[in-house]
Amino acid sequence: MKNDMTLTRRSFIRTAAAGSVALGWLGTGQAPRVFAAEAAKPALLGGTPAHKGGWVAWPQWRKEWEPEMLEVYRSCRWFRNSAGHVAEFEQGYAKLLGAKRCLATTSGTTALIVSLYAMDVDAGDEVIVSPYTFIASYNAILSHKALPVFADTDPATLTVDPAMIESRITDRTRAIMPVHIFGMPCDMDPINAIARKHKLAVVEDACQAWLAEYKGRKCGTLGDLGCFSFQESKHLPSGEGGAITSMSEELIDKCDSYHNCGRAVGTNKGNGCFTRGNNYRMTQAQAVLLRNQLEKLVQETEVRRANADYLSANLGKIPGITPVRLSENSRPVWHLYSFRYDPAQFNGLSREQFAKAMGAEGVPCGGVYHEQYYDGLLDEAIASRGFKRLWGTKRLKAYRDSFQELKGNKQVCETTVSFSQTMLLTDRSAMDDILEAIRKVQAHSAALVKA
Repeated sequence: MKNDMTLTRRSFIRTAAAGSVALGWLGTGQAPRVFAAEAAKPALLGGTPAHKGGWVAWPQWRKEWEPEMLEVYRSCRWFRNSAGHVAEFEQGYAKLLGAKRCLATTSGTTALIVSLYAMDVDAGDEVIVSPYTFIASYNAILSHKALPVFADTDPATLTVDPAMIESRITDRTRAIMPVHIFGMPCDMDPINAIARKHKLAVVEDACQAWLAEYKGRKCGTLGDLGCFSFQESKHLPSGEGGAITSMSEELIDKCDSYHNCGRAVGTNKGNGCFTRGNNYRMTQAQAVLLRNQLEKLVQETEVRRANADYLSANLGKIPGITPVRLSENSRPVWHLYSFRYDPAQFNGLSREQFAKAMGAEGVPCGGVYHEQYYDGLLDEAIASRGFKRLWGTKRLKAYRDSFQELKGNKQVCETTVSFSQTMLLTDRSAMDDILEAIRKVQAHSAALVKA
């Protein structure tokens, strides 16, 4: 069951955006705050909140974008094929990521759906995916009448454990979908090696990983296809919207056809004018809004990284707080900043009580994803006539029973605490406020347990 204190990722953005703080620190070498030897009284016990300044509002609007946006609307050329703005954004985003091609879509979810189609995922196939992800990862697979098969989460990284993937492969496995959750790159070398060994496709769910890097390459260029989301809460937002990137012209052409009602394009000629397809096209206005934010994305990513590095260097010194271990030679982008919380080091203060105390300090935080495979979505799917025809009762029962094996994911769901990305877009003193708040809560955790 989902705990009442567990926040959704998108609610973090709304909660943390309740206040507004301008971007201030860009690596100016500010000295870290010197904390008092004895932590002050927590706000929940009558003390003064550690942080009073609010946090950056999200999403953001800039007045200088208005003339071009208004021009698009006045032109009445809003459909993808009516003007060139979508293509311009695709070219700019591909260049930013070092991808050969980019295709804009209506959402990150549809980017995943289109990509799985392009990799020939079909009814009765299986796709190996991380269980610790937004539900869209599950749904994109289910939309093809394929089965999302879970490889366990590594508690140290919050991403899929490559060592758990191979045991999940069957004669029906068609693809692996690594999820770069919270903008933290998966360990892609062993994942790609397994995929090559078993001749499987790799579709990266990079919907929270714009500009994230793994060993010098951007996420979205590491597998066959990479998928991104530009939903309102994302670092590059347009309300809704998504993109597919690849180093393969042929794969993007296949995606292009499918997302454009099946129209034949480029190398994907099909059997005439049309192949199978749907309408997942981006509009001109979305593309203009996104293109105007590309440089902003680059600048803000560096601010988030610097502040996250500072937090990680200091949080690890607090007993009971364990920062996430990153994949070797990777650079995350921190859609959420997460760490593992151990109540035993806080006198038994539960994660929910910890989050409540932190919220009183002006530092909103909480758990994010829970064990979603128990929510009923997958039960509904495997109880359907179609899935029973495709797999049979015995296989589906074994599949359902396998959820109990996801011990790492259960641990992650129960112990992870996260901050919103907007909280990383503030100055260094705000990071010190976060650290002070945690120190206060720990120092007085015995009293807070009884509060």
